[in-house]
Amino acid sequence: MKISRPAPWDERARGRAISWDGACIPSTDSRLLSRWIDEIRSACGAFEWVTFAYLAWLGAILIRFHRNIPHAAALLAVHIAIAAGIMGLAWSAARSPSPIVRFARCWYPLPLYIFSFEELGGLVHAIFPGWFDRWLIAFDYTFAGVHPSIWLSRFASPALNDAMQFAYMTYFLYLVILPAILYAQRDRVEFWTVMTSTAVAHYSVYVIAVLLPVESPYYSLAALQTKTLNGSYCTALIEFIERFGRVHGAAFPSAHVAGSMVAILASWHYRRWLFWVCLPFFAGMCVSTVYGRYHYMADVLGGLAVGMMGFSVGTRLMRRRGALPGGQSVASSAQRAFAPHAAD
Repeated sequence: MKISRPAPWDERARGRAISWDGACIPSTDSRLLSRWIDEIRSACGAFEWVTFAYLAWLGAILIRFHRNIPHAAALLAVHIAIAAGIMGLAWSAARSPSPIVRFARCWYPLPLYIFSFEELGGLVHAIFPGWFDRWLIAFDYTFAGVHPSIWLSRFASPALNDAMQFAYMTYFLYLVILPAILYAQRDRVEFWTVMTSTAVAHYSVYVIAVLLPVESPYYSLAALQTKTLNGSYCTALIEFIERFGRVHGAAFPSAHVAGSMVAILASWHYRRWLFWVCLPFFAGMCVSTVYGRYHYMADVLGGLAVGMMGFSVGTRLMRRRGALPGGQSVASSAQRAFAPHAAD
């Protein structure tokens, strides 16, 4: 006698879903899982999808070139945990009225950038074992007729060294000042546009750093340097930071310049007065990256290009449906969000 299994629409199978092997799974569970996935997807915005894309690319590098990367398996597990944590935080913030949770959801990108940059020290030779500094040294010398970092050292003095180191550290302010103003004034579209654009710029820098390992003039031209950049408080502070946070590699393009370029362009669009305040410090920071022997001129030019690309891509991503966290459309507010605030 032939025995037939109940069809999904059969009375005996009502309230159940049929798996591939014929087993019955309560449809309530599958609906809850589907709903949970939809909620997570809706809670994530353009920033998260850019971050997930970078983590996925990095995961592929860790798997393919694991023999060249110290602790590759551990790093992969950490990245998976980071992705899960981001999804959990986004989902929690979408459901929780807690201002602390929502604050963490908006500002977690900043420590994430620090972690992503610091881990490049173990990733820059994942694909290529050597350094490509000779290309950038040749570019700088052809462009300027000198080695810029060595030529600038003739002007070195404790006062100028401190001024340059202060200018170099203003990078950290660029990542915070404009987003903080937009956050405080509840300009949600503009806030996430800046965050997404900064993410595109930084992750692009990190990808290039892995594909094109460059160690910086601090290492490559050390034998030609004749002066030590001594200074006072700012110099001591940056030396302390570099002692624990310096990454050997990841010099091209400059992450400092790329991230700051996004902030400068966004300030021009959203808070014009802030652009004029920051512009002199931004110019000083670009010079300081070469003066302090952190970067070549080519790194600065590359950072400017990546920053402009990051802001352009970020603004376009934010025009897409679901770009705002919570799955909200920005179509109704896009014109206001991307129009210059000349009156500010």
